[in-house]
Amino acid sequence: MAFDETATHNTIDPAENQPAAKKYDRSIIEGSLGSAVWKIAAPTMLTNAVAGLQGLIDHILIGNLLGYKGNAAMGVSWQIFLVVIVFISSIDTGKNILVARFVGAGETDKVNRTVYQGLLTSAFVSFAIIAPVGYFAAPALLNLVNAAPDVQAEALPYLRIVFIFSFGMMIYFLVSGALRAAGDAKTPMILGIVMTALNVVLNIVFIRGLGPIPSYGVMGSAIGFCLSTGLVGVYSLYKLWSGDWVVTIRNKNGYKPDWKIIRRLFKFGLPAGFQGIAMNIGGVLMLSFIGSLAESAAAQAAYAVAYSQLFSLITWTSVGLMGAASAITGQNLGAQQPERAREAVNIAAKFAFIGAAFLGIFYFFFPRELLGFFGMNDPVALEIGASLLRILSFSGMLVSVALTYTGGLQGSGDTKSPLFISIISQVIVPLGICFVLKNTIGLQPLYIWLAILAAHLTRCALSFLRFRQGKWQNIKVDLETTHA
Repeated sequence: MAFDETATHNTIDPAENQPAAKKYDRSIIEGSLGSAVWKIAAPTMLTNAVAGLQGLIDHILIGNLLGYKGNAAMGVSWQIFLVVIVFISSIDTGKNILVARFVGAGETDKVNRTVYQGLLTSAFVSFAIIAPVGYFAAPALLNLVNAAPDVQAEALPYLRIVFIFSFGMMIYFLVSGALRAAGDAKTPMILGIVMTALNVVLNIVFIRGLGPIPSYGVMGSAIGFCLSTGLVGVYSLYKLWSGDWVVTIRNKNGYKPDWKIIRRLFKFGLPAGFQGIAMNIGGVLMLSFIGSLAESAAAQAAYAVAYSQLFSLITWTSVGLMGAASAITGQNLGAQQPERAREAVNIAAKFAFIGAAFLGIFYFFFPRELLGFFGMNDPVALEIGASLLRILSFSGMLVSVALTYTGGLQGSGDTKSPLFISIISQVIVPLGICFVLKNTIGLQPLYIWLAILAAHLTRCALSFLRFRQGKWQNIKVDLETTHA
């Protein structure tokens, strides 16, 4: 990658000449906290909802075309893929922490330097590590989760395609996170809606087939996903370079790797990455327990639809509020306003609880009707899925509150506490319960669902208590001297 750094230094970037007060939205550190929370959370929720609908459509198409085993193949594949994606996105977590803090302090050049180095690091990890390793490791990963042979046959091509062509999604994650951290949640919303619309159209074509294009089934979902994310990724790179957005990759310090910034990205991001890995490994191993049941294929399908899809209605809201809590915390700490940051996170947690309680009513009273939308008519799978949804009606309130406090902690730069909390709550507690029950009274689907509820209760309690301690207010962040 060759760039004329002298020419770049002498080029005036209009975006860098804007005063910070005009370039960034200051209402996050100066206006109403409720409005600030919704300003970031609402567009993110809508983006997540639209993206989630794409997943729902995929599962509906696959369920009606291939049956519940097709749903199981997509669910298992995505759970495995998430382990890798969450690790890569840890780079974005570190970037977002730095961006929010520098935006709050009005330090534009540091914002742009951080965004560029995040892009450079993501590209290297995606192309040089994830693509080759993921391709060759895919069969072993499917064996790890005890996927049935017919499920593996559908899942393997899907996994390999998304591993190889994942960079488009990485760009979208990087851009979306940086823009939200800088206070602009509308642009990621537009990008996300366009990407999802493309994905839906392409998936309908490739999953079912159209004209000369044959039906690719589960693999067609991967093809549509990679094409849509790739197109949006290319557009995002253009906009990042043009300087039209509130953040840009053009900066005054050149375009070589800056190891000082990259170390900061990993310093804050790696704990979040390991947290995500711990949570998703917990999910993969939970799939292994589900796969050991007598009704393994039916239980895996129920888990894929009820937990991975329907429960995402709650996580769409919660993740939006988590992102808002993170950005507002970071910006207000950058502006030396820790009490305002604390109050914002508490407000976000209340919003999350109310939203999850509302959705829980439908999970508890109408589980079979909801599952029926996915073509799930097998009596065994339907019964197992209904029991899971009823458990999740309570579990959703716990995990939504936990996520908002996690966002507050991460936005301050405290990414280690959520890591330890996740290891305890998402790995040790649920897997420990399943292991003990499997080796004593025997494992049943309901016992696994109750273990998930216990995990979410533990995570909620520990996240709230850690945030309440207030140690996150004292974390110092800078490119020269960083103390976490």
